[in-house]
Amino acid sequence: MIIFRKTIGLSILIGIISGFGALFFFEGIKIATRFIMGDIWGYQYPVDGMSLETISSWAPPSNIWMFLPIICLGALASGFLVYRFAPEAEGHGTDAAIAAFHKTGYIRRRIPLIKALASICTISTGGSAGREGPTAQIAAGFGSIAADLLKLPDKERRIAIAAGIGAGIGTIFKAPLGGAILAAEILYLHDFESDAIVPAFLSSIIGYGIFGYFEGYEPIFSKCDLFWSITEIPFFVLLGIICAIVGIGYLVLFQRTGVFFKNLCTDHNIPIYFKPVIGAACIGLLVIALASYSHETFLIALGSIGSGYGFIQLAIYNLLPFSVLLFIPFVRILTTSLTIGSGGSGGVFAPGLTIGATTGGAFGMLMHYLLPDIVPMTAVPVFVICGMIALFGGIAHAPISCLIMIIEMVGDFSLFVPAMGAVAASVILVGNRTIYGSQLPNKTLSGAHRGDFDAHVLQVIPAKDAMTPLEKLLTLSPEDPCSKVLTLIEESTHYGFPVVTSDGLLVGMITLRDCNGCFDDRKIFTVMMKDLVTAGPETDLETILKDMIAVDIGHIPIVETKDGHYIMRGLITRRDITHAYVTKVQEECRMFI
Repeated sequence: MIIFRKTIGLSILIGIISGFGALFFFEGIKIATRFIMGDIWGYQYPVDGMSLETISSWAPPSNIWMFLPIICLGALASGFLVYRFAPEAEGHGTDAAIAAFHKTGYIRRRIPLIKALASICTISTGGSAGREGPTAQIAAGFGSIAADLLKLPDKERRIAIAAGIGAGIGTIFKAPLGGAILAAEILYLHDFESDAIVPAFLSSIIGYGIFGYFEGYEPIFSKCDLFWSITEIPFFVLLGIICAIVGIGYLVLFQRTGVFFKNLCTDHNIPIYFKPVIGAACIGLLVIALASYSHETFLIALGSIGSGYGFIQLAIYNLLPFSVLLFIPFVRILTTSLTIGSGGSGGVFAPGLTIGATTGGAFGMLMHYLLPDIVPMTAVPVFVICGMIALFGGIAHAPISCLIMIIEMVGDFSLFVPAMGAVAASVILVGNRTIYGSQLPNKTLSGAHRGDFDAHVLQVIPAKDAMTPLEKLLTLSPEDPCSKVLTLIEESTHYGFPVVTSDGLLVGMITLRDCNGCFDDRKIFTVMMKDLVTAGPETDLETILKDMIAVDIGHIPIVETKDGHYIMRGLITRRDITHAYVTKVQEECRMFI
């Protein structure tokens, strides 16, 4: 009962902090953007929530060349803050908050402030990033701090972090229901953290109430008259397929860009503070080149920087031409990858929504041109909204919460049916790919649920009874090129592979994280991990699981030692441990029946 009261009190406290934290962060972005983009650059930019009459008066900047120093200085300030004071604030904050939930359950106290300041520097100067990721990490960080003050045990501490993620995102988007469900859904690829839902409900609604009191309770996006009919459902399903394809392209480029910038700084001894500046300079030159070519490409360039909410609003109002809608997704994917992949601070939710919205708008307008009697012009904004839901719901593995959240953001619940068809098709095709690298397949692989196993059961199961034997494993040779790692990942959805010689000796392991040369033909033995954690065939699963959690790995090679060499016998993963545990428990239960 005492812990229950503390959890309720913590949820209320997280809600209050999330409301005011989101408010100050949101106002900070508005003030900085208005000053830098408006007063300095002279850009009368469109923003979400504008009426049709107001947004029609937006105007592009007159001096496009000023954008280059603006975005570079913003990236430099962001990089200095992050790498000097809090390296874990790099990139998109939601992923870092998810990682904290699964691993330590702690977020350093300096993170909320550093993340807020760095993200304001990135977003207000034109970096392609959103405000939701930083808000999630800020709120989750305050949840961790509050758990410290209340001296809560590990389980409640992690629930506080999850509730902070949901409350932060639900508050900044004025979508409390979607945000609360997101807290439970976004942690896993194929599972649900049900214990987080009720605390997240309470935190999210309190945060929403505080934020809305100052910013208003109207939905984020204003909408015109929307129309869709049941005959268009096949087109929405087809839109989901297209969004999945675009989303997968987004994931691939986003992940490879991060590896590229990491290698660039390592190989050329570039100070890490300047890594975001290199990405920003690339964006600045790209924007200038596009803006100098034609009026349409100028619009594409402007639609590919900043948070992108204004251009989503333009798309909902049918104010963007087909050519602009068609190319913004591809340029936005590039600018987002350069911004976040190079170490800039900001969320990936907003860029994902822009990519999905313009993809949906382009597809809807194409259908209107081809079949005007079935898809009228008034239906195109519905494709814009469903594109947002389908693309990000798929790549984030959060279809339910994204569906609800974005419907809340436009304030039209009649769109559930077409959106459900689109997001279902997208999720199925995206498969196990995800924009959040810290997501785990299910609860059993999370450090948050280590206590769900009975130690005495694991202690009586030897590794040899649970491992996958060598003959059933995908392995690599030391002489294979590093590029083969990506091929195996795409074919198998596994992320780590043993490196074994022709006579069965284990010489290393390689994962996507460890592979620094996955774009070239360098040999695997030059980059593989050689300092391995191993276990013997008779080692019990309790010991193996403790080792996995201690060093944060998901697999351990099972070996026999001979003359100082490891003879590979198999590989054991957390999933193997779970399967063996469940099988053993079922056997014990049958003995008592």
